[in-house]
Amino acid sequence: MEMLRSSLILLLLAWGLVTAILIVFLIYRSSLQTREEDQIFLGPAEETMANDQRMLVARIEKLSKPITALIVLSSALLVASAGLWLWQAFKSF
Repeated sequence: MEMLRSSLILLLLAWGLVTAILIVFLIYRSSLQTREEDQIFLGPAEETMANDQRMLVARIEKLSKPITALIVLSSALLVASAGLWLWQAFKSF
């Protein structure tokens, strides 16, 4: 019984850590998206602004895979924690 309880605590700690990292990534992506322009009307002299926007969009797109992986991992840890908690409750019933 004690082993199930310690396993549950470890799962919940791992879930909390992964979820905290996910929240940091989401906040970072959101801060990048506030600087992204939907439309830019540029002449030839403002090519550096266009390059900055391209780099910004590339950084935002680069974050999508880690965010997706963290969402899946966080969800899996939460479901595993809930399953272990239910199993522990079933065993003590």
